[in-house]
Amino acid sequence: MSTSFKSHLSPPRRRLVEAMQRLNFGRLENLTVSDGEPMLDDSTVTIVREVKFAGDNGPRPEVGKPDFAIKAQVRDLFDQFDRLRDFTALSLTVKHGLPFHMELAAPLTRETAAVT
Repeated sequence: MSTSFKSHLSPPRRRLVEAMQRLNFGRLENLTVSDGEPMLDDSTVTIVREVKFAGDNGPRPEVGKPDFAIKAQVRDLFDQFDRLRDFTALSLTVKHGLPFHMELAAPLTRETAAVT
C-alpha cells in the first residue's frame, strides 16, 4: 500500500483510523472486511474500550486533524486487508490509537494449517 496520508485513504479506511484514534486503547471485535475495505456499519462490530486507572482514557489528539502521515502500523494493517480481501477479524487490538494485532479464524484445512 503506497498511501502515506490520511487524506489518501478510502472513506471506510479513514473512518477506521478515526475510530481507532477515538478508542485509543481497546479492541474492535467481529470487524468484517469486504473487498479489502472495513465495514464499520455492520451491526456485529463491537467496540471494547480499555479503561486505564489514573491514565489518559481520552481520544488521540490526531483524531481532529484533517490530514497527517499514516504510521507504519496502519499501513501494515491495510496491507493485510489488501492481501486477505474478504474476512472477519475476530479482534483488532488498538494501543495508543494504532492497530497492535489482529486475530483471524479460518476452518482448519491443509492450506490454513501450513505456516507461512
